[in-house]
Amino acid sequence: MLRKLTPLLALAAALVLAAPGAGKPPATTLQGYAADTWHSFDLMLYPETGLVADNVSAEGVRARYTSPTNIGTYLWSTIAARDLELISNADAVARIDRTLDTVSTLERHEESGQFYNWYDPQTGEKLTVWPLPPNDTVHPFLSSVDNGWLAAALVMVANAVPEHAAQARALYESMHFGFYYDPGPGLLRGGAWTEPHAGVYDPAKDVWFTGHHYGALNTEPRIASYIGIARGEIPATHYYKMWRTFPPTCDWDWQETKPEGVTRTYLGVDVFEGHYTYAGMNIVPSWGGSMFEALMVPLLVPEEQWAPRSWGVNHPLYVAAQIYHGKEEAHYGYWGFSPSNNPDGGYREYGVDPIGLEPNGYASDQERTHVDYGFAGCRAGAPLPTRYGRGVVTPHASFLALDFERGQALANLAKLRRNFDAYGAGGFYDAIDVVTGKVSRYYLALDQGMIVAAIANELTGDVFQTYFSREIEATVRPVIAMEEFTAGG
Repeated sequence: MLRKLTPLLALAAALVLAAPGAGKPPATTLQGYAADTWHSFDLMLYPETGLVADNVSAEGVRARYTSPTNIGTYLWSTIAARDLELISNADAVARIDRTLDTVSTLERHEESGQFYNWYDPQTGEKLTVWPLPPNDTVHPFLSSVDNGWLAAALVMVANAVPEHAAQARALYESMHFGFYYDPGPGLLRGGAWTEPHAGVYDPAKDVWFTGHHYGALNTEPRIASYIGIARGEIPATHYYKMWRTFPPTCDWDWQETKPEGVTRTYLGVDVFEGHYTYAGMNIVPSWGGSMFEALMVPLLVPEEQWAPRSWGVNHPLYVAAQIYHGKEEAHYGYWGFSPSNNPDGGYREYGVDPIGLEPNGYASDQERTHVDYGFAGCRAGAPLPTRYGRGVVTPHASFLALDFERGQALANLAKLRRNFDAYGAGGFYDAIDVVTGKVSRYYLALDQGMIVAAIANELTGDVFQTYFSREIEATVRPVIAMEEFTAGG
């Protein structure tokens, strides 16, 4: 039923992209959001170490675990708070000084310089037992994507805070991303355990790598790919070894949509420039169809400017697809689907299933309503859903859309704030069930860090973005600039 409406859906998508209010958003609105969101970091902060908790409840209960990504988001949010005059330069310098001093003492993998995935933010100790019941054993793990975000934040400190340039750069340069590179497929491993574990043992590195690689291009791990390419630790061809979509052959018919596209050659690598068609739009999907997979990286890298025939086309369409799904297909009246806290408890992935590669993908509702269009010539699809259930919207997704659909993003946020108990002392709470009104009254360092970065880009004219992007532009921009996606709509 939905597919028969393709011309109408294409028109709807076009109207979304041309919606009124696409100009500069009111600075006072964003400044207010920035001030409140920044306050959430004070609520998460353990001042004795300068590390933030992974999350904090509305009642002020801080988690006793944190990750390299969380540490990175606090560092760049501190820079943003300074630039937006929410704190003084002296305060920013003092905060970063405390954090970097602790980071310098954190236990890490000596050979690669990579940080472990979980630490106690109150003490800085590597976690070996999870601090929540049932207190499972934590097996020491090195994550390529999490280390990528911390490394990016260290670059930003080095370029934006002269008082800590040397210390931040020394930490950054001690982290080696070629450690994760697997030359066979030309991809990065998801990570590695440093103790015996079910995985792929590498005797040369004496670690147990994950069996999976980060193979999808349109996902957040490409921040680590950019860093590795920029530093010469990973060949530029790696960028073209990642999948835009999987191939359109019956061997790959587990995909819920049959991709279309053409094969082009870049740097001697044959690349299937595939896309999925959704609502009349041809889109290079992410892994799960979520917002931060596609749009967290452009917070720090102006991909749409460096690669106008690929990311410059895809990023706006990805936002349009999220808006279309929430407002027109699922009829929630709201949009913005991304991994977040679950209003029913815990953490869960949310997304727009038809723009994700994962066949059991990230659904937008609690009932996990999926779409399977089938794979023409190989297998039939499933009946399309006639309704969606309890949709879960997360505010950080709207902030990620600011650079591509400002008017719609601000309107969505205003409506969420007006209609739900979705805003507290630290800004927007993490997630809202827009059907029942149930809210996850938590702030997550990851999601709050994305919000602060998005606002800083808007209010500084993307000067904030340059703190990282100028580090990699000379090497990465020429690599990605040559590509042409088959995306469009």
